[in-house]
Amino acid sequence: MITIKTKEEIEILKEGGKILADVLNEISKFAKPGVSTGLLNQKAREMILARGAEPSFEGYKPSFSAKPYPAAICASLNSVVVHGLPSENVFLKDGDILKLDFGVKYKNLFTDAATTIGVGKMAGEKNKLIETTKRALELAVNEVKSGNRIGDIGYAIENYVKKQGFSVVEVLVGHGVGYAVHEEPNIPNYGKKGDGLVLKSGMVLAIEPMVTMGSDKVKESQDGFGYETVDGSLAAHFEHTVAVTDTGGLILTK
Repeated sequence: MITIKTKEEIEILKEGGKILADVLNEISKFAKPGVSTGLLNQKAREMILARGAEPSFEGYKPSFSAKPYPAAICASLNSVVVHGLPSENVFLKDGDILKLDFGVKYKNLFTDAATTIGVGKMAGEKNKLIETTKRALELAVNEVKSGNRIGDIGYAIENYVKKQGFSVVEVLVGHGVGYAVHEEPNIPNYGKKGDGLVLKSGMVLAIEPMVTMGSDKVKESQDGFGYETVDGSLAAHFEHTVAVTDTGGLILTK
């Protein structure tokens, strides 16, 4: 069922989204060579709680999963696209591409966001991958307004990414968010203009392009949580929670 949030609920989501954005920005500063992804998880959890919110991923069990997620954040390295499990035994190094993804629960409403960080010294093609994915999200948000369709969002992402020589992951998608961590509808990172569900004011969407240097196919990681490229190619991921309005997309996680 597609849910419509009230103006009051969207204001609360904006407050929670600001907490999420602030924490995401702060822990990104810790992402340097020699730092463990487990430390990033610990710091993020502490910061979220200190701001009066809760980490919504911790203990979350999606319908397709056999076990709940055990951490506050997802920390996905290099070929891992999303849902990588942070660990005290995994240390960042020069040239790593790190995806940080997490959500917060604030006043019983949920927001979700992600960023990709180049750790230390980065080669040109890696930087292009990151910037392409970030720009794809910006173009997608530009398509969010009442009367447009989900296919307009996916088309904007896929068309731009492919022109840059990269691939979009098709089996992993964005989603509705707000009353729960994941809601309907799904928001694919591909599509055709004018296709799909009509967007209505009050919908709240987690839009999240996932882009790879090689194959668009993924497989489950050995930890049972992450998804990684089948060919080992590098991946990037950006995400915002966005409210649909009559005049455009309102980014709630900034």
